[in-house]
Amino acid sequence: MASNKTPPSIITCRAAVLWRENEGPKLEEIEVEGPKAGEVRVKMLFASICHTDVLAITGFPSPHFPRVLGHEGVGVVESVGEGVKELKEGDTVMPTYLGECRDACENCRSGKTNLCQTFPLQAFTGLMRDNTSRMRLKHQQLYHFLSCSTWSDYTVVDANYLVKIDPRIPLAHASFLSCGFTTGFGAVWKEAKIEAGSTVAVLGLGAVGLGVVEGARLHGAHKIIGVDVNDSKREIGEVFGMTHFVNPMKHQSGISISESVKQVTGGSGVDYSFECTGVARLVNEALEATKIGIGKMIMLGAGTEKSVEIEFATLLSCRCFKYAVFGGVKVQSDLPIIIHKCINNEIQNLDRLLTHECPLEDINTAFEMLKEPQCVKVLINFGQ
Repeated sequence: MASNKTPPSIITCRAAVLWRENEGPKLEEIEVEGPKAGEVRVKMLFASICHTDVLAITGFPSPHFPRVLGHEGVGVVESVGEGVKELKEGDTVMPTYLGECRDACENCRSGKTNLCQTFPLQAFTGLMRDNTSRMRLKHQQLYHFLSCSTWSDYTVVDANYLVKIDPRIPLAHASFLSCGFTTGFGAVWKEAKIEAGSTVAVLGLGAVGLGVVEGARLHGAHKIIGVDVNDSKREIGEVFGMTHFVNPMKHQSGISISESVKQVTGGSGVDYSFECTGVARLVNEALEATKIGIGKMIMLGAGTEKSVEIEFATLLSCRCFKYAVFGGVKVQSDLPIIIHKCINNEIQNLDRLLTHECPLEDINTAFEMLKEPQCVKVLINFGQ
């Protein structure tokens, strides 16, 4: 039976548009179409900047321009397309770049991965699942970014890539759970599955690394060694539960990061190491910092280099190396659990991630804020 409901009209709104690589985004007035079948149009309330957004300026992960940036954020459902049953107007939601069918595909049934085959990682086409865009500027198509494009007053997202969230969590802080912090926390919980009394090294103390530190603290790690070239990260790391800090720029000359970590652990290395920067040359260091035979390294950082180099001697020591997208977190099954832990204050200090804030029109100022030593996360407040 045909629906008598009037389709949602086109909305004209503001968005941060990146016209070409290696240039800053420009605030533009764009048109956002109504959602098609299976889609949802979201009015954004808060967004934030992740390291991946910085990489996107260089064309990562695929050079589609012009594109509307942003993949962290929270908002409310403004309208829904035909066939959307799990969400309704007014729901508080979080756009994601992963989906989850729960049990319709081999990967979800296996319980071994968060990479769903039915609703896969939306990173490379810059388009909706029907290979078209819902955003345009003066009749020119605008590409979506990671299926989210949260740096826009309104965005259209496939309903399978939206998570309904409990509005009791402070929404400004919830934005940080869209990618960075959850990636780190999830890697401890879902990928490493660390045991109480474990030793942990964290390379990079941004939002991802601090998520690792918090996860390690919550799971009873004995030693949590933070590694960062920024001395100001010591204080925030200790707030989240870091027990030792290493600045490789100020350590003994000629001593590698892995050797510095081993010095803290009596020479054996750590049980678990987490590479949170995406810097290719740090991958081998992170792996070498773990124990021979039983050490495990999880790489979480994104980078632009096509390959990384791992020394064969490091491999001969039978350490384990795995990459994790979104920390192994399943967006429908696991993300609500993390949000619940935040509401119950099991996960603490999420508010300490918020160091800077700006309105959407100051998006280029936000990139300058990222360079400040004390900066962890920049919040984009659409209500300002």
